[in-house]
Amino acid sequence: MTDRKNVFPLRIADARKRIRHVFVRDLELDANIGVYRREKGKLQPVRINVDLTVEETEGEVADKLENVVDYGAVVDGIKTILAAGHLNLVETLAEQVAAHCLADARVKVARVRIEKLNVIAEASSVGVEIEREADQG
Repeated sequence: MTDRKNVFPLRIADARKRIRHVFVRDLELDANIGVYRREKGKLQPVRINVDLTVEETEGEVADKLENVVDYGAVVDGIKTILAAGHLNLVETLAEQVAAHCLADARVKVARVRIEKLNVIAEASSVGVEIEREADQG
C-alpha cells in the first residue's frame, strides 16, 4: 500500500448549487504508454483517479441509472481509450479521459490524475493531474 498523505480528497458536492461529486478511485489498469523505446510494445501499470463535478438534473434520481452519471461508463470509456493503442504521454491519456467524461452534458468539471507505477525506483508513482471544464457555449 502506498503512502497517500500528500493526496487530499476534494470537496466538490454542494447541496445549494445542486452539485454531485462522482468519482473513481485508484483504478489500476495496464497501459501501452511511454515515449522511451523500452516502454513501446510493453504494458505497464497505471493508476487513474477521476473526480467529476456533476450538475444534478431537475427531478428525482428515482433509483434509475439513466438519471445519474454512471461511473461504470466512465471506467468502460477509460478501458476503451487504453485499448485503442499506444500513447506516448500520460498528459494525452489524461486529456482523452477528461474529454470522455465531459461528453456527458451533466459533467461540468473533470479532474483526472494519471500515475505511472514502477517507473522510478525511488518513487511510488509519477504522473500528471489535470482539470478541464465543459464548454460554456
